[in-house]
Amino acid sequence: MSDFIFKKLGALKSRFKGQFSLARVAKHTLLSGTALALFAVSSGVVGAEEAAPTSLPEVQYAIDNLFLFITAVLVLFMQAGFAMVESGFNASKNTVNILMKNLLDLSVGGLVFWLVGFGLMYPGSDYAGKFFGFAGFGVSEVAPTPGPGTLNPQVDFFFQVVFAATAATIVSGAVAGRMKFQSYLIYSIFITAFVYPISGMWKWGGGWLAEMGFYDFAGSLVVHAVGGFAGLAGAIVLGPRIGKFVNGKAKPMPGHNMPLAALGVFILWVGWYGFNPGSQLVFSDGANTNATVLIAVNTTLAACAGVVMAMIIGWVKFSKPDLSMSLNGALAGLVGITANCDSVTNVEAIIIGAVAGVLVVIGILLLEALKIDDPVGAFPVHGLCGIWGGLATGIFGGHPMVAQIVGSLAIPAWAFITMFILFTVLKSIGMLRVSPEDEEGGLDISEHGMHAYEGIK
Repeated sequence: MSDFIFKKLGALKSRFKGQFSLARVAKHTLLSGTALALFAVSSGVVGAEEAAPTSLPEVQYAIDNLFLFITAVLVLFMQAGFAMVESGFNASKNTVNILMKNLLDLSVGGLVFWLVGFGLMYPGSDYAGKFFGFAGFGVSEVAPTPGPGTLNPQVDFFFQVVFAATAATIVSGAVAGRMKFQSYLIYSIFITAFVYPISGMWKWGGGWLAEMGFYDFAGSLVVHAVGGFAGLAGAIVLGPRIGKFVNGKAKPMPGHNMPLAALGVFILWVGWYGFNPGSQLVFSDGANTNATVLIAVNTTLAACAGVVMAMIIGWVKFSKPDLSMSLNGALAGLVGITANCDSVTNVEAIIIGAVAGVLVVIGILLLEALKIDDPVGAFPVHGLCGIWGGLATGIFGGHPMVAQIVGSLAIPAWAFITMFILFTVLKSIGMLRVSPEDEEGGLDISEHGMHAYEGIK
């Protein structure tokens, strides 16, 4: 085989002699040699002692697992998006605190989800139709027999843990600027280890909601509404930031860096192509490929419609096209389409996104009317539009409406009640909120002893 390769290289050199530079000869020689080597490997002729050519099931197994890994990385990148959005929409004096919370959501949350959360969320067929089950600690490292649609448990866990981190980090923006870091760590552990996995088991782990026929393709409710309603609970128990409501009226507290917030939204938008198309899980045949690209286009159209409608409503309300409302409109459309992106047409996706864009503006104004301080609009985006996504799945996606209503109420209620209790307990023992002096000075210094930007005092 080596003699054959060298003869080919020699012939190539003679062919280009006198026509190209030595560098060009080397380039074409390398390319031709590489192509020849790849052909030899794929043809199974490299050596008699080597393994037989890869079978079709093995190729499909490799494609499915590799694509799921890539989409999980995209979802992981959403942590950066959340960090940028929350930082940009808040005061500069709290930037380090917000970044630290986003980092720890993934890090601490990843460890506890590996330890107990994954086993709670996927307890096995013995717990089908039930409220609770546990498959055991940790994640299997035993590789399965390769085949189409078969997932290695390690990549399955990787895909699931970044979803858990997303649910947890939504709360960070809702409680920004006034919550003690140690309390946030306790919250993050609790939601990632227990609250999110248990409600996730109800649908994705074969629990009672799945038994009813409830449908949530990629997590409008299982992920986003859980985070949104947990954030609402935190915002209510904490109370508003100092100076947010004066004489009964909401006072604008603009973010310190709108380019950062906009960058964060674009990062989240890109990451959503891991979130939604990745939830197809299988990619290596024609039907699943067709479904994946439909999901991607529906995701795009819903986000676009959310931006346009939020801009229009904000323009009418404030007499100017409002950037923050428009950015939240993109996220609202993305949340609304997440439950049903595989079940609706392009036109229906536009309608779903447009309604979400209206709802997010209404939700932000409603919170202000109720004197609930949510600095980034986490509840309107993820909570309110998460419920809309669940209901839209019944309206447009053809799934049982009764089951969609039940699931769209049960999952948010579970998240809100459990988190409200936890935040109330932390408040009662003096662990929840920083002092007024620390809040006014900024959590970057009081909680972490550093500034986010050089020269800020």
